[in-house]
Amino acid sequence: MPQDETRTAFALDLIDRKIVAALMADATTPIAQIAEKVGLSQTPCWKRIQKLEAAGVIQRRVALADPAKLGFGLTVFVGIEAPDHSAEWRDAFAKALTGLPQVMEAWRMAGDVDYLLRVAVPDMAAYDAFYRALTDAVAIKNVTSQFAMERLRHTTAYPVNTRDR
Repeated sequence: MPQDETRTAFALDLIDRKIVAALMADATTPIAQIAEKVGLSQTPCWKRIQKLEAAGVIQRRVALADPAKLGFGLTVFVGIEAPDHSAEWRDAFAKALTGLPQVMEAWRMAGDVDYLLRVAVPDMAAYDAFYRALTDAVAIKNVTSQFAMERLRHTTAYPVNTRDR
């Protein structure tokens, strides 16, 4: 789903926020446990989850894996400066990214770089191959790579307010 589309806010009440927080913490939590935690019976809880999914609040449920245990021991943050800002270049860049599965996240930025990528690779040789594939696929003015030494904090759960406002 494109990140630049305008999104309208979906009104979440306290129960919705608690459901979303529970699913972000562990999407495998049984409906019965979530329902108990939020003070509903199972059927109304399930209907709320379906409503949250239909509204796009809950986009998907995934398993989080340890990158090192999967052989992706090197995380690189790659800053990209575009040679121009035309629609043609943006489209070519977006297309190039679809062919590079090492790119875990891609953000269009304001500031010193135009795009910021989070790239996961096994080692420096794999990063060099990624770099070559990226720069062969699309013209880039400048690439700046920063190599992560240690992940101090990582979460996919947003800090949803689960207390009555």
